[in-house]
Amino acid sequence: MHSKAIFHPIDLENWPRKPYFEYYHNNLKSKYTVSIKIDITTLFHKYKDSNYKFFPIFLYVIIRAINNSESFRTVIYNGQLGQWSFMQPSFTIFHKDDCSFSDLWSEYHEDFQEFYNIIIQDINTYKDKKGIKIRENQPANLIPISCVPWINFESISQDTIQDSNFLQPIIRFGKYYTEGNKVKISLSIYVNHAIADGYHTSMFLQDIQNLCDNVENWMTP
Repeated sequence: MHSKAIFHPIDLENWPRKPYFEYYHNNLKSKYTVSIKIDITTLFHKYKDSNYKFFPIFLYVIIRAINNSESFRTVIYNGQLGQWSFMQPSFTIFHKDDCSFSDLWSEYHEDFQEFYNIIIQDINTYKDKKGIKIRENQPANLIPISCVPWINFESISQDTIQDSNFLQPIIRFGKYYTEGNKVKISLSIYVNHAIADGYHTSMFLQDIQNLCDNVENWMTP
């Protein structure tokens, strides 16, 4: 059975990040985007030897790395700053008939096989439903993740005109490609500086690389 996410309020007065959060949330409202190439060679070979689809595999890598990071589980929920015990993926699916997309959310499971099965099931259930948001009862602990499978991008930059209390990162990845004897994939993360500095973002990206390199530790045969 899927466990329920728990929201843990942060005691702002005793939170070590308080001065940084307040500065970048209230004074210099800063956000930044980092785009890099992830070496997925080991992951790719494991994928090609399996019967799995690539998208749920890489989606698992991203959301597991998110859940390993306290910074990227930090949100404002019902007016309260805090951290979720885990985040869940909100991802896009593409409709080939009219070239539109829809946002779909799914439950997070740390076990890869459980996660994979639920993603495939949800995609099959909602693949023909149109609209921006196609699944009801959207939970609060979501991370937006989408794929741009048509391009191998060098960088993606994005922002919103209206200021908000949205602290979660937004993640994009492109199509995988070969470079010499390596297989790589473009990945971009849009970060609210109030909850994460360059160090925290770099640790998240390194975690993604480690999960790709050590796929034998979590992907079943």
